[in-house]
Amino acid sequence: MSQTTSQKYCTFYLDKYYFGIEVEQVQEIIRFQEITPVALAPKVVKGLINLRGQIVTAVDLRCLLELPDREEGKVPMNIVVRTPLGAFSLLADRIGDVLGLADDSFESPPDNLSGMAGELIERAYKLDGKLLLTMAISKLVSAEVLNRTEVAAEAA
Repeated sequence: MSQTTSQKYCTFYLDKYYFGIEVEQVQEIIRFQEITPVALAPKVVKGLINLRGQIVTAVDLRCLLELPDREEGKVPMNIVVRTPLGAFSLLADRIGDVLGLADDSFESPPDNLSGMAGELIERAYKLDGKLLLTMAISKLVSAEVLNRTEVAAEAA
């Protein structure tokens, strides 16, 4: 008899897309914090936030995934994740629910994902009326990924 394991995901939205991160990687979710810009940082690094004395890098997921800018006046939520490189704040449009999904119910990411999305999306889950795309946080916070857009811009 095989036993199906499940994984819990913290879900969030960027534009019209639905994403998930493994709950174990999420430290906390907080409302928008004042962001201090960092000179010469890659475009995807919006700056730094002060989280109870801890300085945390804020990454704009919309920019990273080449989605349109957030509407004027809309403030993002911060999903603070723990990584071997320290804490990072991922800026999301809005937060969804925590979902428990069976490990055997996922599919490979869609073939039409290109660019950064193609590299960062690990799994796809078909849910009622929407597709949940799960992200590889360890890849997302790597210097290689965060600096990639700057290198691509310089090559153009």
